[in-house]
Amino acid sequence: MDWKLLVTTFATVFLAELGDKTQLATVGFAASGKSPWIVFLGAAFALVVTSLLAVIVGTGLQKVLPVRIIHIFSGVIFVGIGLLLIIKNIRI
Repeated sequence: MDWKLLVTTFATVFLAELGDKTQLATVGFAASGKSPWIVFLGAAFALVVTSLLAVIVGTGLQKVLPVRIIHIFSGVIFVGIGLLLIIKNIRI
């Protein structure tokens, strides 16, 4: 098993998810107090399914594109979204 890849992936996703809209929505659902374990299971399953989709897409893309291109494309999209959010908030 590639422990370095496992830890890097865990740390990256964990830090990226802290305080994002998904986590805040989960806090809201859990605050209802009706069934926190069901909220946990629903949120965990959603993260697992979205991660599975990302792995499937990434695996498929690496068969048709060089990994370097995929990394550059992902980075450009990430930076682009960040710039759009900055521009949107500067206008307010």
